[in-house]
Amino acid sequence: MADTKQERIAARLAKQIGAFAQQHGGAEGQLAYIGQMGTRIVLVGEDGGWGDLVAPSHAVAQQAAQKAGLTLHEEFDGDFAAKVKTGPYEWKRMAGLQLGGGK
Repeated sequence: MADTKQERIAARLAKQIGAFAQQHGGAEGQLAYIGQMGTRIVLVGEDGGWGDLVAPSHAVAQQAAQKAGLTLHEEFDGDFAAKVKTGPYEWKRMAGLQLGGGK
């Protein structure tokens, strides 16, 4: 029963990954363990757009990425990180968080 639930979650995540990739001209990703919450699937589109999804486990994240045909990177650095395009909103949010604001 648990395997079926995990498979359904992976299939739903794979569908979301596919929709992101379609909207952004393709996508690549990286899996990041975030503790008890699970694993974050970081997505970077060919157009520089980015987003993320959270899977309940690393195994489910891997299964979703595989189902979606997502190319995975071991690290979020170098050429992969350079593909991310950020705009004024992201820079304002990052600066606010660094300065103690969260708004």
